[in-house]
Amino acid sequence: MATAGTGTSGRAARTERAVARVAAGPAGRVLSGRAARALGRVVAVAVILLWSLFPIYWALNTSLSTLSGADSAPAHYFPSPLVGTSYRSVLGIGGAGYGISSEMGRSLLNSTIESGAAMVLTVVIAVFAAYAFARLQFRFKRTIFVSVLATLLLPAYATLIPIYRIMASLGLVNTYLGVILVYVSGFLPLAIWILYNYFSSMPRELEEAAFVDGASPMRTLIRVVIPVARPGIAAAAIIAFLLGWAQFLFPLILTTDLSTQPVTVIVAALNEQRVVPFTLLMACGVIAAAIPGVLALVLNRHIVQGITAGSIK
Repeated sequence: MATAGTGTSGRAARTERAVARVAAGPAGRVLSGRAARALGRVVAVAVILLWSLFPIYWALNTSLSTLSGADSAPAHYFPSPLVGTSYRSVLGIGGAGYGISSEMGRSLLNSTIESGAAMVLTVVIAVFAAYAFARLQFRFKRTIFVSVLATLLLPAYATLIPIYRIMASLGLVNTYLGVILVYVSGFLPLAIWILYNYFSSMPRELEEAAFVDGASPMRTLIRVVIPVARPGIAAAAIIAFLLGWAQFLFPLILTTDLSTQPVTVIVAALNEQRVVPFTLLMACGVIAAAIPGVLALVLNRHIVQGITAGSIK
């Protein structure tokens, strides 16, 4: 029995020494390096998620709390008690709405009209422009293309005053058309870039086959190219709509009353009204952010597919 015990302990000691040698050798360093990199990725993702999602959660938590509960110290990280009074007031369902239910409804309609119209106009123009840059040959094509994309580097603040003066001279301040045109001018370069990459990745044989059958370039674009490029077009359309919904600076300057002001401007204006409880302001903010948030989550696959499709030829 003593011999057996001694042999077992000897084998355990040899195993421990072997494991120690492996851990101290190159293989152990590789494994520890991989574990460190994996841990670093997990920590980085956790920090990014916390940084991005915690403000949204805190707004939701505040909007579902009573005014006294949201203002209590120490802070409650969960609504206590859980109430929906703020959302009922915003939607005009009983209770004191502080007169903002009609403002929110109109501003949401304004945001939908302005973002939707800008999306449609941007995509229509971008399809023709991107196809021309990707397939047609004409003088100064590269110069024009680079000039269009270079506008993406121009800060929005640098164009604010010139755009306002142009719109004022045309009588387009506080109109849907003025806001839509400004949106289109800002979103068009990005949409052209997305669709240009997509059209460039498409095989030319599709168009050549249509030309052989006697189709004109316009008919080929509409009947052959656009159906194949639906993922890229969908990605450009969704991005344009989300960018339009998130705009604040330009509509703040170009719209002066509720007839054209989008929801981002209305929510910011409510913050200046001290009679409006901040729980109600948080509810307005959550509603304004929920629409593009849900849209982005539902259509995320189409956005990624449309953007990355042009990177693989």
